[in-house]
Amino acid sequence: MIPRLVPAFPGRLAPLLMVICLALAAEGRAQSLTDLLPPSSGTSDQEPSQDQGDSSQQTSGSGDNQASSSSNDGEGEGEEAPPPEPSPNPVQPDLEGEVEVPVKSQLPGTETADIRQQIQVLREALDQRQSALQSSRQRLAHAQSLLERLNNEYASFELRLEKAGLNLTTEYARLLRQRLDRLENQAIDAGLIDGISEQLSAAREEQLRLEEYGAIAAPDATARDRMNQKRIELIEQLHSAVTRHIEVLNDYYSTVIELQDRFYAYQELLQQRLFWLPSAAPVTVDMVRNLYQGGAWFLSEFQWPALVEAVEQSVSERGLRILLMAIVLTLLLAKRKNTYQALVRSGKHVGNVGKDRIYHTLAAATFTLLLSLPSVLALSIGALLLKEGNTFFSALATGLAGAAFVTLLLRVLHSVARKDGLGERHFRWNADTLKAIRRNIPLLLAILVPVTIIMAPLDTAAGSAFNDSLGRVLFIIASAALSLFAHRVMTSVRLHHPEQRLLKVVHILAVATPLVLALASLWGYHHTAIQLEGLMFISLCWLAFVILLYYMALRGLAVRERRLTLERLREQRAADRRLAEAREAAGSSGEGVPVSLDMPEMDLKDISHQSKALLKILAVVLAGVVLWVFWADVIPALQVFDNITVWSIGTGEEALPISLGDLMIALLFGVGTVLAARNLPGTLEVMVLSRMNLEPGAGYAITTMVTYVIVFVGIAAALAGIGLQWSKLQWLVAALGVGLGFGLQEIVANFVSGIILLFERPIRVGDTVSIGETTGTVSRIRIRATTLVDWDRKEQIIPNKTFVTQDLTNWTLSDPITRVIIRVGVAYGSDVDAVRDLLHDLAVNNERVLEEPAPAAFCVGFGDSSVNFELRVFIRDLLDFMPLSHELHSAITHALRDASIEIPFPQRDVHIRTTATTPDPERPNDREA
Repeated sequence: MIPRLVPAFPGRLAPLLMVICLALAAEGRAQSLTDLLPPSSGTSDQEPSQDQGDSSQQTSGSGDNQASSSSNDGEGEGEEAPPPEPSPNPVQPDLEGEVEVPVKSQLPGTETADIRQQIQVLREALDQRQSALQSSRQRLAHAQSLLERLNNEYASFELRLEKAGLNLTTEYARLLRQRLDRLENQAIDAGLIDGISEQLSAAREEQLRLEEYGAIAAPDATARDRMNQKRIELIEQLHSAVTRHIEVLNDYYSTVIELQDRFYAYQELLQQRLFWLPSAAPVTVDMVRNLYQGGAWFLSEFQWPALVEAVEQSVSERGLRILLMAIVLTLLLAKRKNTYQALVRSGKHVGNVGKDRIYHTLAAATFTLLLSLPSVLALSIGALLLKEGNTFFSALATGLAGAAFVTLLLRVLHSVARKDGLGERHFRWNADTLKAIRRNIPLLLAILVPVTIIMAPLDTAAGSAFNDSLGRVLFIIASAALSLFAHRVMTSVRLHHPEQRLLKVVHILAVATPLVLALASLWGYHHTAIQLEGLMFISLCWLAFVILLYYMALRGLAVRERRLTLERLREQRAADRRLAEAREAAGSSGEGVPVSLDMPEMDLKDISHQSKALLKILAVVLAGVVLWVFWADVIPALQVFDNITVWSIGTGEEALPISLGDLMIALLFGVGTVLAARNLPGTLEVMVLSRMNLEPGAGYAITTMVTYVIVFVGIAAALAGIGLQWSKLQWLVAALGVGLGFGLQEIVANFVSGIILLFERPIRVGDTVSIGETTGTVSRIRIRATTLVDWDRKEQIIPNKTFVTQDLTNWTLSDPITRVIIRVGVAYGSDVDAVRDLLHDLAVNNERVLEEPAPAAFCVGFGDSSVNFELRVFIRDLLDFMPLSHELHSAITHALRDASIEIPFPQRDVHIRTTATTPDPERPNDREA
């Protein structure tokens, strides 16, 4: 199927097809259903056949309705239903392609126009609207008739195919395929639907204008004379006609949409049924004779006059495009050596942390693509030169375009595998595998390109007779080439992993699958084998492209991780140096400091693991989704999940069925949410946050909030997948929020306060803070609580709400500089100026005291026994407080003593007063004394 499916699939691989899409414009357009004008007398019972297949249908079987009735009769009699027979008159939804111009009435002004003129204009508008209404009714009746016939034919055909199963003849399968080919060349023109929409909009606008016009004309339109009365009647009739026209257009629009949906469903039914039916008889001896005849026919079609005419017409139509592509091809060939040298130079700095950048890999990818383009452009130019030829050369141009697509895919892979290229230098792929790819891709191209080119003319009416012979042989040759290529590549892969069973299984499947499909083609399932092999080829190319994207992203992560590791090492060294200084200062101050600070940032190993895990998940999801799209239309089993209803939400007509497919998608959303929440923070740290100049802790806050958002969105998406929309859950969420607010008030308050702390950042890890009676260093900030290590090295777990609602002193928030005040008293009679100068000199000479702000000494008052001074100094770190206090007190004591300045003791005068007393005769103690 490579030659046939390849031209149909480039649109699905846009990243690899940008060049081809620019080179080759889509010239073949599907025949529009709306180009077939309906008979003037309504639908016809007999319609002319479109091709040879339709003629066969008219002569080989009875109608669908007749066969359906026969089938029903057979059921009543208990007999086995006969195989279904094609309808001699298949329904063709032949809607008119030209849509009527929207009717717009030019209503005269009530003040400027004469009443007779108004009546005349209104009559003309009414006649025009009634004519348009009649035409729309005829179109609606015709469309409804086609829809009814198509629905009956579809239902009958589906029922008979279901009863017959796979018990269908080869001739019947051929007729079904001809019908499918005819249907695939037809489509309801989008201009028809757009035209109906325009008519509806114009009719609604005129309806509104008539209402306004009638309101303006009503005050003067009294029954005084017949003219005014006639104008009122015409306005009402025109408004009624416009209203009926709107209703008819609405019905017409709905009918056309339904007809289009049924038409696509008919195509899908035929595709699913034909996929498992034999398309040709098994190989016989006659195939050799037909093979010779096919080769002779192919060579005989190369007529020099026709070729010259095709080239001349194509040049006249696309001369500029062909010239531009030829210039680009010439430049690529001229600079091919320089391009390869640039590719080699791009890998020179790979692995060097200081010079390695991701743009080196992006440049290598660009050079790889440029090296792949010359042969692609040559084939594309050939396709453009033959595009305007006869049927044979036009089909040959299609084959050349398909060959260009195949060449692009394989040449890109070959360029990736070049020596010192993208795969070897940048991705570090296995050298033996790359060598095997380099050696075998030219051989594969030498077989697939001619096969793709020759197969295209076999799809024409003249070449279809040789499709089962020459086409089958070409398909077998292509399958054998693919099998040989897979064997050689997988052999080189397994050289380094000989014991891995998975690789052995993949090796067997890769080699056996093309050969099995070749045998199926020989057995008669030629169409099925072509479809499967084409899809497999496209799928493998898509997987290769996803792998290339994965390694490109992995390479970017690796470069960023290495640079981030270097930055973290530098930051860690600086932090260790500061911590050592703090420990030294703490050792002399007698205060305790944390052993280490728990900075809110991710570990590099976690970042690397999470980033790689997320990339793998994204690659698998991307590959799986696109592969599902590729294969869903071919394998009916992939659509069975949408037909199994698990439960329904609601009752009656508004019930929303939830299928097994919806449930599986919801589960995938749930799993994806868990994986993303676990692995996205690491990737976010590497790719985004590390490039921003963020304060410590800000990155942690951002990743935390992103994780919460991912969880919330994932849960909402999973619930929506199973039918629980937000409109049905909002009251439950509101009630749950109220319950959490009351029942878990403190926890929620601490949670919200933690978010405020992480973003507002009034405290940071490493800050020295005082809250209440506790002073210490912040060692950890989490969502619920913050950990402080006090001077006794005790860890205080403080809820985050406390930091938000209570008074907080942060000694090091914006400036770690702190003032220290030393109070000194000297005896009365001391020289005040000398004391002040002495204190100032001691402060200036201390290394711990900052020069800015400058220290100062002041005489601040008179005490009971001393003159009081204050020495005010500033220190760089709070841990210098106690050592500086000790040093200054000691220095002041020695300096004052050396200067003979007394530090007075507290003085108190004690007066003892005695009085004479006479002994009391009543007290014996006094007498004895």
